[in-house]
Amino acid sequence: RDFNERCAQCSEVNWGLTDGGRFYCRSCHNVTERSREVVNTDFISNTRVQTISKHLRKQEKTGMCCEWYVCEGFQLILKKQAEALETLGVCPQMKDEILYNFWRHYLQKSKQAYCNRPAGEAVRALSVCDSSTDVDSEPERPSLLHFLSLSESEGDLQTDCSFASSTSKVSGSTSVLSGSVDGSLYLMKNQKEKLRMTMPMTLSFCYMALLWLREPMTLSDLLRFVVEGHIPYLNVFQHFPEKMKLHGLDLKIFFVESWPTYEEVYNKMLELAAYLDLPRFPDITDSCFLHPDMLCMKYLMEANLPDELHNWTCRVVKKICIGEVDFLTLVPGNKSTRKVKYDVLAVAVIVVVLKLLFLLDDHYEWLLSDFAEERNKNNKEGGLYFEFKKWYKVIKCSLDVEQKKLDEERAKYLWRCEKPLFYSAQKKSNVLKRRQMVVNLQNQFGKLSRSVRPAEKPNPSSFQFCWSEENTDGSCFHGHSLKGVLQEKRGLLTAMNTDYWLCTLKLCNEKLCGHLAHYKEVDFPQSYHFVLRLFSFLLRIQPSYIHDEVCVIEHKLFNKNLYKKKPKYNTGRRK
Repeated sequence: RDFNERCAQCSEVNWGLTDGGRFYCRSCHNVTERSREVVNTDFISNTRVQTISKHLRKQEKTGMCCEWYVCEGFQLILKKQAEALETLGVCPQMKDEILYNFWRHYLQKSKQAYCNRPAGEAVRALSVCDSSTDVDSEPERPSLLHFLSLSESEGDLQTDCSFASSTSKVSGSTSVLSGSVDGSLYLMKNQKEKLRMTMPMTLSFCYMALLWLREPMTLSDLLRFVVEGHIPYLNVFQHFPEKMKLHGLDLKIFFVESWPTYEEVYNKMLELAAYLDLPRFPDITDSCFLHPDMLCMKYLMEANLPDELHNWTCRVVKKICIGEVDFLTLVPGNKSTRKVKYDVLAVAVIVVVLKLLFLLDDHYEWLLSDFAEERNKNNKEGGLYFEFKKWYKVIKCSLDVEQKKLDEERAKYLWRCEKPLFYSAQKKSNVLKRRQMVVNLQNQFGKLSRSVRPAEKPNPSSFQFCWSEENTDGSCFHGHSLKGVLQEKRGLLTAMNTDYWLCTLKLCNEKLCGHLAHYKEVDFPQSYHFVLRLFSFLLRIQPSYIHDEVCVIEHKLFNKNLYKKKPKYNTGRRK
């Protein structure tokens, strides 16, 4: 009653007290930094403040868990992921401004916070406040806003473990089926209407923030860093504060036993951007890293292909107008435009250029390679011609080694959390002893079997292969010439190859079939499949997704010839 200042958020004067003694607005649940000043402690000896302090001391002695909501668990995960991305070089603005605003908007849109009254089902899950200990007569859901800052330190979260507790007792408000208050309600069917938060959606939030800032990190890079352990995702709940206990349905929400997939994270990002009614994203111009010309340069380097191919990728990008700002920039909710997967688009352009120059029909590329090999033997003074056969052998050897290493790491991965889960202080010592016994047995059997200890996770890098022109073994092809496959015609360099085979004559309905084109390895040349396999390894996606994008680019590139009344493509070749 003595605090008459207006709320900075809603301008109302309707204040209540939190468990920590701070003032919060009952209208919008905004929590201020002001706290209630106590002048005479004898006057309030039998009031609510003394009751809460006694309860907190009792909680510390007995080791009881605190109340917490599922959205607060996801908030801690987003905080950890944002900090990891900042360590990888992403600007701090992503965590403190962009991601924070996206998360705040999501909580308000889903009516979990920043609203007049949070979701009704969550409110009904709370027990009725005890009138003898509550100063305010109206039961309110506790405010979460003080703890929504993603830049808040972890120490504050651990000390203020009662951040989601109501004025009722801790043991009476938590869900019977879960450690969180709303764990059982969170998995109900009607929650799907609000775009229910999931673990893959945490990565969708991160990628959406990266895309808004136009950071030089593609979605495939983000997912690869997750797999390599640089970004918290698997068993990330082990970083929760000690008093946030997980059990029952909480594990179904936060515990994952599979790697995040490209399509799932990407589609959820589009759905999330439309759900939040976000405006048009910042323009993707030709100076941005996500522009096809920039990404093609990166993937040409990583695939160990000649630098001269970049001129051809730029020509294809310009020819079919996929480098335009309006095509590349994301407009949430616009169903008339096809959404761009920047990394997949770039590698698909490279595949189309390789088909234009080398055909990739298991015959023509080998003839060109034999010609380049003879020329390189006879002429040692000039630059080397690019040999497709030699490139194939070098790349295949490195690719097989890295693929085998990746498969072994995934097969040996322990999905079980390193930090044991226990649900009461009485069981803590037994669980820790059992866990230590398991670790000791693993170490002993490892010594007997002479198994090699797992190596430390590699340093994060945008490149998975390292090709240097300083190598004397000739394994780097960046500086090799394409003169063996080009000819000058009317002052312009054109391909000696005049044929082209289309992957498909007609695109399928992506909504009905799931893909734009049919793809089976046995139906296509091995050279084409090898190139798809290489780029699918680099992006950690299925070859069929790259094949779909290749088909789309081909139909844009040869659109005039495809839709003539008498098409020339009856046999799938251009002559």
